[in-house]
Amino acid sequence: MEMTVEAAKAAARALRADLADRDFPISHSTALELVAHQLGLQDWNTASAILGNRETDGAGIGVPVPVLRVQRFDDVREFYLDFLGFTVEWEHRFEPSMPLYIRLTRGDTRLDLSEHHGDGTPGSVVWINVRNVYRLHAELEQKRYSSQRPGVEPDAPGGPTLDVIDPSGNNLRFCQSDDA
Repeated sequence: MEMTVEAAKAAARALRADLADRDFPISHSTALELVAHQLGLQDWNTASAILGNRETDGAGIGVPVPVLRVQRFDDVREFYLDFLGFTVEWEHRFEPSMPLYIRLTRGDTRLDLSEHHGDGTPGSVVWINVRNVYRLHAELEQKRYSSQRPGVEPDAPGGPTLDVIDPSGNNLRFCQSDDA
């Protein structure tokens, strides 16, 4: 689901109602601030400005979010968070012993990782548009991730491309295309 101002307000109303049911009442403005923080933003004013400026078509169709199957998030945590620099937007488990479903973000890119058997297929490829693939390459080279030393393929179809493969076999293809 693409987060909009309306969806964020609905999340704040739901949070406020849930906390009130647990004898922990909060104001609507506090709920809005908490939702903004969950989205990784400084405050509600920032969230409202950013969410209000997201482009959609007339039907409200937003940017797709790929779902990648991972066997164990603990095994890919270092890869996505430390090496690639993604942050956790939110995570969900039905129960503590159930598989994890998690949304990661970096810039405008959102990826969902799922330990659920029926979600995604290990070995999938996700093509990610970047403005400067060489800057990303330099950033990754400095991190010295133990099992990856990716290079840039300057003449790849679509533009210079940097491929990295996560511990579950999913390929993230960062491409500097003309429309980046």
